Amino acid sequence: YSVSESTMVLTSRFQVDLVAEAADGPGADPGAGGDEAKGRFRVNFADPSEAGSAASPDGAQAEGLQNGDTVMSETSLHSSTGGQHHYHYDTHTNTYYLRTFGHNTIDAVPNIDFYRQTAAPLGEKLIRPTLSELHDELDKEPFEDGFANGDELTPAEEAAAKEAAESKGVVKFGWVKGVLVRCMLNIWGVMLFIRMSWIVGQAGIALSCLIVGMATVVTTITGLSTSAIATNGFVRGGGAYYLISRSLGPEFGGSIGLIFAFANAVAVAMYVVGFAETVVELLAGVDAIMTDEINDIRIIGTITVILLLGISLAGMEWEAKAQIFLLIVLITAICNYFIGSFIPLESKKSMGFFGYDGSIMWENMGPDFRGETFFSVFAIFFPAATGILAGANISGDLADPQLAIPRGTLLAILITGIVYLGVAVSTGSCIVRDASGVLNDTITQAVGNCSDAACGLGFDFSSCKSANDCNYGLHNDFQVMSLVSGFGPIISAGIFSATLSSALASLVSAPKVFQALCKDNIYPGLSMFAKGYGKNNEPLKGYILTFVIALAFILIAELNIIAPIISNFFLASYALINFSVFHASLANSPGWRPSFKYYNMWISLAGAILCCVVMFVINWWAALLTNVIVLGLFIYVSYKKPDVNWGSSTQALTYHQALTHTLHLSGVEDHIKNFRPQCLVMTGYPNSRPAIIDLVHTFTKNVGLMICGHIRTGYRRPNFKELATDQARYQRWLLKNECKAFYTPVFAEDMRQGTQYLLQAAGLGRLKPNTLVLGFKNDWRDGDMMNVETYISMIHDAFDSQFGAVILRLKEGLDVSHIQGQGMKHMNKHPKHDSRRGFSNEFETNVFSIFTCNILWQMYKKSPTVPLNVSDQRLLEASQQFQKKQGKGTVDVWWLFDDGGLTLLIPYLLTNKKRWKDCKIRVFIGGKINRIDHDRRAMATLLSKFRIDFSDITVLGDINTKPKKEHVSAFEEMIEPYRLKEDDMEQEAAERLKDSEPWRITDNELELYRAKTNRQIRLNELLKEHSSTANLIVMSLPLARKGAVSSALYMAWLEGLSKDLPPMLLVRGNHQSVLTFYS
Repeated sequence: YSVSESTMVLTSRFQVDLVAEAADGPGADPGAGGDEAKGRFRVNFADPSEAGSAASPDGAQAEGLQNGDTVMSETSLHSSTGGQHHYHYDTHTNTYYLRTFGHNTIDAVPNIDFYRQTAAPLGEKLIRPTLSELHDELDKEPFEDGFANGDELTPAEEAAAKEAAESKGVVKFGWVKGVLVRCMLNIWGVMLFIRMSWIVGQAGIALSCLIVGMATVVTTITGLSTSAIATNGFVRGGGAYYLISRSLGPEFGGSIGLIFAFANAVAVAMYVVGFAETVVELLAGVDAIMTDEINDIRIIGTITVILLLGISLAGMEWEAKAQIFLLIVLITAICNYFIGSFIPLESKKSMGFFGYDGSIMWENMGPDFRGETFFSVFAIFFPAATGILAGANISGDLADPQLAIPRGTLLAILITGIVYLGVAVSTGSCIVRDASGVLNDTITQAVGNCSDAACGLGFDFSSCKSANDCNYGLHNDFQVMSLVSGFGPIISAGIFSATLSSALASLVSAPKVFQALCKDNIYPGLSMFAKGYGKNNEPLKGYILTFVIALAFILIAELNIIAPIISNFFLASYALINFSVFHASLANSPGWRPSFKYYNMWISLAGAILCCVVMFVINWWAALLTNVIVLGLFIYVSYKKPDVNWGSSTQALTYHQALTHTLHLSGVEDHIKNFRPQCLVMTGYPNSRPAIIDLVHTFTKNVGLMICGHIRTGYRRPNFKELATDQARYQRWLLKNECKAFYTPVFAEDMRQGTQYLLQAAGLGRLKPNTLVLGFKNDWRDGDMMNVETYISMIHDAFDSQFGAVILRLKEGLDVSHIQGQGMKHMNKHPKHDSRRGFSNEFETNVFSIFTCNILWQMYKKSPTVPLNVSDQRLLEASQQFQKKQGKGTVDVWWLFDDGGLTLLIPYLLTNKKRWKDCKIRVFIGGKINRIDHDRRAMATLLSKFRIDFSDITVLGDINTKPKKEHVSAFEEMIEPYRLKEDDMEQEAAERLKDSEPWRITDNELELYRAKTNRQIRLNELLKEHSSTANLIVMSLPLARKGAVSSALYMAWLEGLSKDLPPMLLVRGNHQSVLTFYS
């Protein structure tokens, strides 16, 4: 828009004027003063309440910042010409300010705020000018929707916007405090201090390093995958659940989110019990047990978890400070061990600690498994490597999750891996596997067979080894690291720190993940836990629930069974994170472009498989149980079909596969054996003619394509935006009603042109319709006969396009759209009838509400006061008849003419379906009176070769008998108004009338087709005689030669043939074989 154009748009919802930026005030000439005084373009949404909002942009900004209710976002982009673009969107006055490349326009340049999903602390969501505003004619209302671009926020987005508005001043963490510290604390568990030395004793230095390496490989691959997902767009709170659900969809995310939150809650109990056991051991050492060991663990565990809950409820800031303190204690304990390992004391030698020595290292290099295997030792160690998602789990509390998660997680894996390897090599190099702790076990001259490393260092522990009662050494003493360290109590403090920090991290992670899960409403019954409190949106209810779960497992105090299940829950999460990256890369979606590039789809797949293998190595029954739980939750969420759309890689891969297979299919020639009826059904709005949709869907479901065609006619100016909206709405309606079909609306001048469009363009590749399905035009005698001309022309066009044609007739009619206006106003506000429509009759529906006739009928039954007349009541009942199971009855197939077999294939497909399986096929064929047996046997042979079951074959020997006179008279009376009667007028006048009304029946035509007319009347008599009780009649559609038979006569044939009968399908294939008896 130029300024001169824009000022014309006074009646629209925006107005345009220039706001001077010159130093001498608003009245200055915007052209004067060079770049300094260039006009800033302002587009105001016209609103009486804003008449006085002509303040300068700077003033508006200052005011907005002072009153605190306006958030502004500003972006400056320098063009190649040096021009600048300043863009403000003031939420208080709804004003655009633009100055683009030195001239005025409302066409906006790129701005990050256009791409926000919702309002966010980082900036305000802005709405770019729509294509309509820039492109439509000036006399058209540019804003027809409530929003400038018609984008109304979903409830979830509104909630997020509200949450963002309330989150001013929240505490956000950087990558060190938020991710690195948490991950290191969670990975360095109690295992480091009380099991690492035992693992070295069992597996030896080499295999211990291999065990640490294997665990690190799994966690590193998972860390890389986590980093890739976390950097592929903005990450909200919810950690592993958020990453998996937004990548693989709600089914995987919902199942993993629940078990991951539960695993974290039970992990709190695990770590707290680990802490309590250490405290009880210390109490036992000084003989200070309160009751007995188990109850002391319960008492101390309960007190501990209450204190941890208090720290958590105090807020994330306090929790983060506690974590920093615990990390300092932990690092001090590790340093204390390494310092002590360089200070061998004589008093410690009898306990197996001799300082670093090559002979000890060599002796401890190989394995010495005692009651264990490599994999059982690996299973004991692996839980020590988990915890890499501790930082990702509080993703909502990170200042920049995309930077923090990759950097903090990977660095934590590296540091902890090096420390684990260092402790493994260190303990194996300075401590022997067995020691007695007796100072007198020094070597005497008498012993000559001592060959251990300890012998070279002056000690002989062979006596306790042979008696198997050594109390010290790597194999026997879990507290070896306390022995080696410079100051023993610091190691105990380290154990406390490791357990409490892991417990605290899990106590925070579980509610955060659970809250994110509940916010998405995957499990509707859990929505009460979605509410957050305080400036940090703390999930207080989630904390209480986690506390209750943890307390329950602490009181059980038997965690040996639950521990492997928790490890497997974590591993299942890791496996799915790895699989998410593989899946997203495989789908090749343009939206998959993580800024973290150091990942590989095949390595991620290997990581996922490794995680699954490790699950079974750790505990096969726990792995099976985990898989069963995940599968059960997956099936539940899939069944519930939550109404969310996150653009998951599952959607992307589905599209990719559909495109690949459609292209592949296009390269394959059609074969008779693979013929499927692919139907273009002229339904109008899909819920206007439920009977035709139900019947066609029955024989196309899981067999062939079904497209619901809708021709919108009579519009002066087609509203393509409305067409696209309707397309999406009615496609959803079809899916919701479990109808496997596509809705395809088109704008056209008239019905025939629209049908031609659909016949030519509907479908894709081999997925194109081959059969046109129409509803019978019951009201053909009531309206304009040019509509009949159009209707018959559509059938001719189908045959010209080599389509088959199917016409469904119910004597009650098909269109139920008009009923919704009779006493149904309380159901739904429906669009008004459009006076500009082409024609309004049985075939062409008007706009109506989205409620189906099923709902209308249910309401009629519940509320008999609804004023439905008798015919409408019958129409509603008839429109539902194909939704119900058909009882024992017949489908009568009148296969009078060979059309390639479509007339026989459709009833066969119908009777294969559950609703119709109790119906038997009866076949009726024409024949001569003296060849009835021969014709029956011939047809029976053909049907058996086609492998089509039938209950009876009837040969109609009297098909050529003349119809009754009263029926012929009724037919002639019916066509009387539509005859041309050219014999009663001059030839020129007759030709003029025929040109203006081409549907008229000439006397010559009537005489020429007298025999065919009589056959239709006779067939109606036979149909009433043989098939008046059939559930469905399928009959060969009579053909009329194009240009020779007028549309009125053809319509009269169809009327005379099918009137006063059960539901009837008139079928004519395209005369190419659709059945074969060859294998």
